[in-house]
Amino acid sequence: MFKFGRPDYLYLIILLPFMLAFYFWSHKKLEDAYKKFANEKLHKILSPMRSKAMPIVKFMVFLFAFYLVILALAKPQVGTKIEDVKQMGIDVVIVLDVSLSMQADDIKPSRLEKAKHEIGKLIEKLQGDKIGLVIFSGEAYVQFPLTSDYAAANMLLNAVDVSSVPQQGTSIASAIEMGVNSFKEEDQMKRAMIIFSDGEDHEGEIDKVLDEASSKNISVYTIGLGTTAGSPIPIYNESGKSLGYKTDKDANVVITKLDEGTLKDIASKGTGKYFHGSSGEGEIDDIYKDLSNFEQTEYGSRKVTEYEDRFYFFLIPAVILLLAEFFIPANKSKLFGKFIKAE
Repeated sequence: MFKFGRPDYLYLIILLPFMLAFYFWSHKKLEDAYKKFANEKLHKILSPMRSKAMPIVKFMVFLFAFYLVILALAKPQVGTKIEDVKQMGIDVVIVLDVSLSMQADDIKPSRLEKAKHEIGKLIEKLQGDKIGLVIFSGEAYVQFPLTSDYAAANMLLNAVDVSSVPQQGTSIASAIEMGVNSFKEEDQMKRAMIIFSDGEDHEGEIDKVLDEASSKNISVYTIGLGTTAGSPIPIYNESGKSLGYKTDKDANVVITKLDEGTLKDIASKGTGKYFHGSSGEGEIDDIYKDLSNFEQTEYGSRKVTEYEDRFYFFLIPAVILLLAEFFIPANKSKLFGKFIKAE
């Protein structure tokens, strides 16, 4: 099997026809200027060793060497053998608050965008673990089930915003319950749930679902987004234009505050840990360290092809051609004249 490890470098091949066109354009301009300078009879007197063909030969050698260098940069690889690789990991369900309060910008650029960024960083760190995403506001929905397809997970994560759940409100209990149900009963994988929220809960009844999570050996972590001082909630129209701030029925601006107490209580009862979402990403590193200590379980296998680099098959000829181009004379040569017509 053959493939390129860095196929993006192959786009450089687009430069070749432009380089060729520019060379022949400049070569023609030079020839036209030379003809205007003197007639053909004087050419042999003024520059008897001048060759029309040799500069073209030199350029074509250089151009082909450049093409080979591009192929070498693209890292051509040959598959040497196919192996069965065991898939090991744990199950991680992310529970993400998408209520309107998550639009507050007391943590930049907003609570929700900060949460999505941190989830994306966590996905980057995962190696073989399966991840799922539950989003919630007034109700909870599965954005994507447990999967090891991290590219698809990132794509579906990026699509999440405060309009992803039509019913407004904040029901952490229903979100935890949905998260618990996202784990497959038949799987023997170690399980963790990570809740990203500002902690505002309008429904209650959290203890019951936490007991269920505990009975199924699910460790519940929480990450609090926002500040305890609070922040107004920006309102935007469909085009993203600011319409001011959310107000209550008396036209007072609503201030949303981080409820650390609720989130700490959830983490404590869920045998996990609470972290405050910071401007950095330390909490994600800490959670990942904890998850790395979980015992990993085999949940399948997949065939993997081992590839070996073969860039030198193209790089060595390229170097030889560049050295040859350096020694090829631009003027007439007896040696090359046997193969190439000089005039």
